[in-house]
Amino acid sequence: MTLRPFHLAFPVRSLDEARAFWGGTMGCPEGRSSDTWIDFDFYGHQLVAHCTGERAADAGSNPVDGHGVPVPHFGIVLTLPDWQALADRLTAAGTKFEIKPYIRFKGEPGEQATMFFRDPSGNAIEMKAFADLGQLFAK
Repeated sequence: MTLRPFHLAFPVRSLDEARAFWGGTMGCPEGRSSDTWIDFDFYGHQLVAHCTGERAADAGSNPVDGHGVPVPHFGIVLTLPDWQALADRLTAAGTKFEIKPYIRFKGEPGEQATMFFRDPSGNAIEMKAFADLGQLFAK
C-alpha cells in the first residue's frame, strides 16, 4: 500500500500566530489561504489552520510513561536526525514543552523519540521518531 497524505483541519485563534508558528518555527511551507484559513505542508500532509478566534479545546490527558499525554494531539513520525533538528529548533525558539524531548519505551518494543508541545492556539502536537521504523506498531 502506498501511504497517502492525510488532511487535518484544526482551530487557531489567529492566522498571524499560525503563520509565525507553523510557517516559521515549524518550517511548514504555506499553500493556499484566505482571510479565514491557511493550508500548510506538514511533511507532505495537508494541515489547514481555520481561524476561530479562540484557543483549541482540551479533553485532558492520559498517563503514559509517567507523563500526562495531552488529548487530543497530532503529529508526524520523523527520521531521528529530522526529529533532533526539530527539537533543537523548537528549543532555540523558546518553545514550552508539555513533555520535553526524550526516548520513550527505551529498550522495549516500540522504542521511540518523542516530544509534546502546543502551538500558540493550544493545539497539542507530538513529534516522534524511531531508530527502526519497523517498530511503529510493535507490541
